[in-house]
Amino acid sequence: MNTLEALITKAAESPDPIVAVAAANDSEVLRAIDLSIGKSMASFILFADEKEMVSLIDEQFPHLRSSNKITIHHVTSNEEAAREAVKAVSTGNAHVVMKGNLPTAVILKAVLNGEYGLRTGNVLSHVAAFEVPDFDKLFFVTDAAMNIAPDLKGKTEIIQNAVATARACGIEQPVVAPLAAVETVNPAMQPTVDAASLVLMNQRGQIKDCIIDGPLALDNAISLEAAEQKGLTGNTAGKADILLVPNIESGNILYKSLIYFAKAKVGAVIQGAKAPIVLTSRADSAESKVYSLALAILVAQQ
Repeated sequence: MNTLEALITKAAESPDPIVAVAAANDSEVLRAIDLSIGKSMASFILFADEKEMVSLIDEQFPHLRSSNKITIHHVTSNEEAAREAVKAVSTGNAHVVMKGNLPTAVILKAVLNGEYGLRTGNVLSHVAAFEVPDFDKLFFVTDAAMNIAPDLKGKTEIIQNAVATARACGIEQPVVAPLAAVETVNPAMQPTVDAASLVLMNQRGQIKDCIIDGPLALDNAISLEAAEQKGLTGNTAGKADILLVPNIESGNILYKSLIYFAKAKVGAVIQGAKAPIVLTSRADSAESKVYSLALAILVAQQ
């Protein structure tokens, strides 16, 4: 699957996945739901004020009133919407949690609840799948949203989350590039030291189902020509599938640069919980939300 549309096609083959949407009373969220239903991707449980939800549907998406792919559950607050959406997944009544029109902190608090939440003890991390013009593959960028400055242990779990996501998209043995400013290990540059440790852990079988090569600068991670010019002639240089950023600042910059400068398309998911979480922002288009749903549905099958 080399495109985000291919993810949608594959997700549509899933046996009727159900998405629980917390605070679904939002036009862009509903547009994404409408598009997803049109592509036969999933059914949806919408947790929101029922009167407001019905009014919004009647005004903007009247054809959804007769759809058997949506169910509205009345709640009276964002906190209740988050709680009930997470409970729907934890009890097996849904497979994916999606954030609607509510603060990120509210949905994450419900996800991490010790009684009904979805926590596993593993690191939660953000994995974004990018379709970049002029490249014939998907790139997975992690972590641009959750972990501020992960240590070696955190990076290990972030890689494992990203590898699981890439494998859900059909990449059996993804190449992971821990990004840095240089390709040599420099004790004064912690990302290079961590990269060397991650490579060794991978070689010893501590990080499985992938090949880790680094430290690598971005150009040498994604461009065979750039790697060859630097004398990096191994089997993985220039062939990265997963780009592991050293901290949230660099991840955020890379993420937004791909969207605004490179005009890339993106879908993203939060991994590390018992089920995937679609945590898109209000700035994300309905198209991006659909891509994120497709990615989450494929991950849920894993």
